[in-house]
Amino acid sequence: MYTNRLANEKSPYLLQHAHNPVDWYPWGEEAFARARAEDKPIFLSIGYSTCHWCHVMERESFENEKTAEILNRDFICIKVDREERPDIDRIYMNYVQAATGSGGWPMSVWLTPALKPFVGGTYFPPDNRYGKAGFPLILQRIMEVWRDERTKILESSATVLDQLKQGQEPGSATTAGSTTTAIDAAMLDKAYLQQRRSFDSRLGGFGGAPKFPRPSVHNFLLRYWKRTGNADALDMVTTTLIGMSRGGMNDQLGGGFHRYSVDEFWFVPHFEKMLYDEAQLAVSYLEAFQITGNDAFEAAARRTLDYVIRDMTSPEGAFWSAEDADSAPDAANPAEKSEGAFYIWSWQEIADILGPEHAAWFSYRYGMEREGNVQNDPHHEFTGRNILFAARTITETAEHFSKPLGEVAPALAAADAKVLAARAARPRPHLDDKSLTSWNGLMISAFARAAAILQDNRYQTAAVQAADFLLSTMLQPDGTLLRRYRAGDAAIGGMLDDYVNLAGSLIDLYEATFDPRFLENAIALMRTTIATFGDPENGGFFASSHEDVAALVKLKDDYDGAEPSGNSVALMNLLRLARITGDAQFDTEARRLIASFAGRAASSPHGIPQFLAAIEFDLAQKREIVVAGSPGPEITQELWKRFEPFRVLMQASPEIAAFRPEIADMTAPPEGARVYVCVNFACQTPVTTAEALAQLLN
Repeated sequence: MYTNRLANEKSPYLLQHAHNPVDWYPWGEEAFARARAEDKPIFLSIGYSTCHWCHVMERESFENEKTAEILNRDFICIKVDREERPDIDRIYMNYVQAATGSGGWPMSVWLTPALKPFVGGTYFPPDNRYGKAGFPLILQRIMEVWRDERTKILESSATVLDQLKQGQEPGSATTAGSTTTAIDAAMLDKAYLQQRRSFDSRLGGFGGAPKFPRPSVHNFLLRYWKRTGNADALDMVTTTLIGMSRGGMNDQLGGGFHRYSVDEFWFVPHFEKMLYDEAQLAVSYLEAFQITGNDAFEAAARRTLDYVIRDMTSPEGAFWSAEDADSAPDAANPAEKSEGAFYIWSWQEIADILGPEHAAWFSYRYGMEREGNVQNDPHHEFTGRNILFAARTITETAEHFSKPLGEVAPALAAADAKVLAARAARPRPHLDDKSLTSWNGLMISAFARAAAILQDNRYQTAAVQAADFLLSTMLQPDGTLLRRYRAGDAAIGGMLDDYVNLAGSLIDLYEATFDPRFLENAIALMRTTIATFGDPENGGFFASSHEDVAALVKLKDDYDGAEPSGNSVALMNLLRLARITGDAQFDTEARRLIASFAGRAASSPHGIPQFLAAIEFDLAQKREIVVAGSPGPEITQELWKRFEPFRVLMQASPEIAAFRPEIADMTAPPEGARVYVCVNFACQTPVTTAEALAQLLN
């Protein structure tokens, strides 16, 4: 019955709302001009396509004709996909958190026609419930205030925006009033102790339920362990990774990790899958495998990467963004979506697929119960159903049923394949099939590292294909980047995280392949980053150069949460490129960035673990490895089998010698390769065999 302007957009989230009775606008001047002309407040709704409560609010309010009538009469309504425009989301989320003490999605914010916020919140129910006023009543009260207390609204809005701006200036939030300009080992010790205090030593993870993966913490702790030898730092990471991989948060059949665990056991997940989680967790498992040699870590990494290749890779070679938590139980009831329907099983379903004996083995292995294994189910979505988790090993299963391991292991592998095939016949969760440059950069890094560490050409192919797509489609002739690609359309000017995540992935891909074009593009992207986002006065980088948000607040993102902040990734890129190229500009910008965030590191280092991982790189003993010639698989394996986070790896080539003239003297043998290992700018005698290289690296 209804079609609004969102039908012309490419965002899956905006298209989900294209047939609401609400007269939605996309973010842009058309909506702003109408708000000014009609002197109406703006209702801004921000979410993303796989957001559960966004779907709920749409069904309850935005598809309701009476509610839509109020919205259309009194407000100019704008929808924003937070994944397309994280800069818009970040500004108004900061406002909502400052005004209400919490935030989340869907985010609901009311703005003046000048885009200044004056009321904010998240999900609002359709009537009075959950201790919240109903959405229609909220709309009525906001209009009363807009009509009767306009001056107070404008003053309050200006005050909050001023506070947000001050939080970005030196001497306030960024520096926490500190005059510190350097970050030393004592600050890193403080960060370690803060993580240690929140660590769940029994189950892994940090803090209580709900438990979210935060791979930036793993990155810092592993590098802290490497530098200091502190065994607890390593144990925190490995315990967490084991707990996550065994729990229901890990898709035991299809691979990949769900967004978070609602309980402390990693058992009941929120079933959404995000590309940035898969990318970062794959790296955590790869690094844990390098350190420990534990095959379980390699298996978890492979299953995650294989899931992305199978289910999250576009025909063009780029990576899609997310899969929803909700899906229909069967094709006959497409509208009856519920949390986790694609992933959960009844006892009888498994018996019908596998037969009684193998079903018993499968159920024992994955912790299934006849009446369902979810005890705490407040929304009754899992009644009588089972979430699969690694309750027992294959060996324990064989022992329990007094069967030979040689019989049980292949039978369980075949059972996994049969159940996965049966699952594939179910209605799949909604796929957010847009490709974001920033998230693709994280995923390229994971595949590049996996290709080198695991010596698997499939992963190198995935990384190179995605990188080639971004460089040919998202990188513009003037050196700027676009952020989003979907359905043949590349659009939206790139933001800091797009530039630095892609640049970082190209450095990783260069080290894995020695293809100089990846390094050359990384260098060019970081130069553009400095010119476009850099703060010439105070150091560091602004999150966005978009004029529509810069006029309100120019934010510097410094929190390493579900994704690493742009400034943290930028610092690592600058330090690596300074080491590889010897270019003083990269080192200078790195020093300015460190100085600008030193106060933040002093006051709350737990908030910037990825930034501190880069500091660990900066403080550690400098190691450069230069390969002259073409290394065979034995030497390549030796180069990548160890966890060496503080090195840079290069191939002697004319492209590198253009930056580092001394590398021109590092010559290759007639066959194979000669490897130079340099520590603190002093090179050891070069070696030509894997055995000699192993002795040198050890």
